[in-house]
Amino acid sequence: MDTTFNLKNTIDQIVKEKGIDKQIVLDALEQAVLTAANKKFRNTRDLEAHFNEEIGEVELFEFVTVVDEVQDSYKEIDLEEAREVDPDVEIGDSLGMKMDASDFTRIAAQTAKQVIIQKVREAERETIYNEFIERKGELVNGIVRRYEKGELIVDLGRAEAVLPQNEQAPREVYRQGDRIKALITRIEMTGKGPQIVLSRVNPAMLAKLFESEVPEIAEGIVEVKGVVREPGSRAKIAVYSHDGNVDPVGACVGMRGARVQNVVSELRGEKIDIIPWSEDIARFACNALAPAVVSKIYIDDENKAMEIIVADDQLSLAIGKRGQNVRLAARLTGWKIDIKSETRAAEAEMLQYSSFDGTADESQKEASESQSETPSEPGMLQESALPQDSAGQPAAEEEMAEE
Repeated sequence: MDTTFNLKNTIDQIVKEKGIDKQIVLDALEQAVLTAANKKFRNTRDLEAHFNEEIGEVELFEFVTVVDEVQDSYKEIDLEEAREVDPDVEIGDSLGMKMDASDFTRIAAQTAKQVIIQKVREAERETIYNEFIERKGELVNGIVRRYEKGELIVDLGRAEAVLPQNEQAPREVYRQGDRIKALITRIEMTGKGPQIVLSRVNPAMLAKLFESEVPEIAEGIVEVKGVVREPGSRAKIAVYSHDGNVDPVGACVGMRGARVQNVVSELRGEKIDIIPWSEDIARFACNALAPAVVSKIYIDDENKAMEIIVADDQLSLAIGKRGQNVRLAARLTGWKIDIKSETRAAEAEMLQYSSFDGTADESQKEASESQSETPSEPGMLQESALPQDSAGQPAAEEEMAEE
């Protein structure tokens, strides 16, 4: 009775602690007893193991075939002996006889225990994998456990996850026991079990943070149309309202900036520009370049490129530190952006028109030839020679020259 009680308690405890299906544990237990029995009898008998729910123990049965003349005593039984067990049995029937499981040796019991442990471990891994594969793209909270070769090992409760070095934001430092919030980006099944990969630099993390802070986003009233980031430094998020009475930017900012400030705090001071999205690419580009004010914009639809003119005092603001502002704007819109000051745009236009109608005087031509053939003076840059970044906009050198 004590053994039965203990076995039931063990099964219930495994199911509760590991969170796996009870039937998986019972199957593992039956398989363990069967493995131990086959090892004892050297696989010479036809055995089956079944868990009896009423008495709470695993019963072992030996199956033999009823025959007239026995040739294999391990798998056959004669009719006369069989009818002592079951009077209605006939030739050719399969007769199952319960065996005494108490004859198992200590080694057999240990084998059964190992099989149970292995099966439970496999079931636990499968359960964890199925749980987290459905949570891909979600934000999770965890506790930092340790560093391993630059990777951060995070305890998520039922499983451990890894935050690779290239998925960690610059200048973020964690110590053992610190709480951390990250995005689940990938789940892989490995020989050691499911590997959960996290990220704190993925743009989707910013969108999820706003979703958790802004009820209008969670309810679908405000939609996040696009997110770009340079982790640890600056980000831009484009939002759109499906309700004309709801300001998408105001909803994300919150009362006295409380909502956006919570997101900024979670990202350790990363600056965030919240931009109203527009179907009009020109208006959207102007919004994306905020806080700079745009004077004119020329669009090349075929090449998905645009030339933007800003006032001279707005050029540095539009380009941003080391070209960051215009680079993020180009990534957010998906268009190549070339920014020029009003002065330089006017000079280029005058040069183009004067060359076209032939009215340029000799001094202008000589000056132009002299500029193209001789090096520029210190601190002076030729617009045609300005380095371009990947988005097609002037790089940080133009900002420095203007300043």
